[in-house]
Amino acid sequence: MKHFLKDDDITADEQRRLIAFARELKTDRYTRPLLGGPPPAVPDGIDSRLLATPRSVAVIFEKESTRTRMSFQVGITELGGNAVLFDAQSSHLARGESIEDTARVLSRYVDAIVIRTFADARIAALAGASSVPVVNALTDGYHPCQLLADLMTITEEFGAVAGRTIAFVGDTGNNMGHSYLLAGALAGAHVRLAGPDLHPPAGDVLRSATELAAAHGGSVSVTTDPIAAIDGADVVATDTWLSMGQDNRESRMAALAPYRLDERLLANAAEHAIVLHCLPAHRGEEITDEVMDGPQSRVFEQAENRLHTQKALLAWLITDALPPLEEVPT
Repeated sequence: MKHFLKDDDITADEQRRLIAFARELKTDRYTRPLLGGPPPAVPDGIDSRLLATPRSVAVIFEKESTRTRMSFQVGITELGGNAVLFDAQSSHLARGESIEDTARVLSRYVDAIVIRTFADARIAALAGASSVPVVNALTDGYHPCQLLADLMTITEEFGAVAGRTIAFVGDTGNNMGHSYLLAGALAGAHVRLAGPDLHPPAGDVLRSATELAAAHGGSVSVTTDPIAAIDGADVVATDTWLSMGQDNRESRMAALAPYRLDERLLANAAEHAIVLHCLPAHRGEEITDEVMDGPQSRVFEQAENRLHTQKALLAWLITDALPPLEEVPT
């Protein structure tokens, strides 16, 4: 059994195959009920003995959500599965039931558990007690489902991620900064992060990303200079400066102001560069309207791709099979 708690819980080959599978599912959204059947056409590598009864997936939210909630619910439905969504505040988790006991119970009801929560230790405890796959739908440390969508968007634009330069500007110590380091390095990209010294990426994440980059032909770097990070980049990404639960707004806005993604800063990227933002955006803070709505923006394609990559991920985790890369159209 496999969990997906952070970006390097999968191999580079699995990452490429997931993205290729997601691209196939994007072209055929409604006729592939891989979590409930009978499926009209099951690709090689996927168990054809799928249950006619839909597989159920618990989707738990301990933080607010728009895209994650919608993309998982719609995606599970399109796969022929049953999405069981609930907010933690409406469950016994809010009354103090342990996350481990919750995992042991849910494992007897559902085929996978998706959770958006706070500390990474919490999702690790959930996975440790679960007998079904657990998926990280965002924690304080990582946002791996988002990065699958981002890498899919980059692949659609350039044909591959390997060898491309990805610049992320803003809070380099947040979950998106960490996931860009790990997922980008795993994909063989050259990942550059730029942000203030007050918000560096975690040392263990940076060390892991450096090792992954060396193994897969990429590189990682962290700087305080946004122009140096963006110089010649193929992809420029940013994220909100104030994550859920943070209240030091004034000091963070002042420290991060030089990293606002506007037309002046974007001009340092390659002419063909695309812009990504995982949303929700605080327009005028970390990104301007001109950039987010401009011709280089792929923000809404990126948001759509959450649906397709999560479908591929869940189909793989639940059926324990993934189509070989050479059999998936690209």
